[in-house]
Amino acid sequence: MSAPLSPPVPGRPEGAGGGPPALPVPAISVVVPVRNEAPNIGPLVAEIGAALAGVPHEVVYVDDGSTDGTAAAVREAGASAPVRLLRHAASCGQSAAIVTGIRAARAPWIATLDGDGQNDPADIPRLWARAQAEGEAVMVAGWRTTRKDTTTKRWTSRVANRVRARLLGDATPDTGCGLKVFSRSLFLSLPHFDHMHRFLPALVIRGGGRVVSEPVGHRPRLRGMSNYGTLDRLAVGIVDLLGVMWLQRRWKRPRLLEDPAVPGDGP
Repeated sequence: MSAPLSPPVPGRPEGAGGGPPALPVPAISVVVPVRNEAPNIGPLVAEIGAALAGVPHEVVYVDDGSTDGTAAAVREAGASAPVRLLRHAASCGQSAAIVTGIRAARAPWIATLDGDGQNDPADIPRLWARAQAEGEAVMVAGWRTTRKDTTTKRWTSRVANRVRARLLGDATPDTGCGLKVFSRSLFLSLPHFDHMHRFLPALVIRGGGRVVSEPVGHRPRLRGMSNYGTLDRLAVGIVDLLGVMWLQRRWKRPRLLEDPAVPGDGP
């Protein structure tokens, strides 16, 4: 398994103008990891705002060491939307960016989105409603039933999902979909390591939670190019898969015979 994630780079989240604006406490935080996605920032923020109109929310962008104008584009979006920016001094990978964003998020519910615009933010309310109905111990995972990717990406993902489902028993048809909704407390209870975002369903199940899948839309990439690519996934996939299998086998969930009394709850 790859090395554990290092702590987030120190520094305060940025809002419009470089400082955090006064924002209402959000009900849901949308965490978006990005690297060199400047052209996609504005359109995606507008879509998230439309999808969550009337809902107190925040969009937490984590710039994973971009070398283009991504940070400037996020700051510009923050002038008219509840957008926050955190920046990694150097690229640490998508999992590290997700961990950084969720640690900084202020809402009890989290939605994650890929920053390339291929996930449709209009699906967030439906997945969030399902997550609230199922409870805080459940992760709702998006299922891209009709993918708009290259043949190579579709083929490698299909093989990877089948292998993972067989070896990890995660019973999730599309673990690689970036669109997921879950409670912040659930995510923070999971082990964090590089590339862990590819194994979130298995990690949730390992911790005693459940995973349900919901069909979601998927769109072709219109701007920019992939920064977390197929070769990256293949290079680490087998090692990390073995590591997650080890985690599953080295943990036993205790079953309490009765709930312990909580101090201060009364006699």
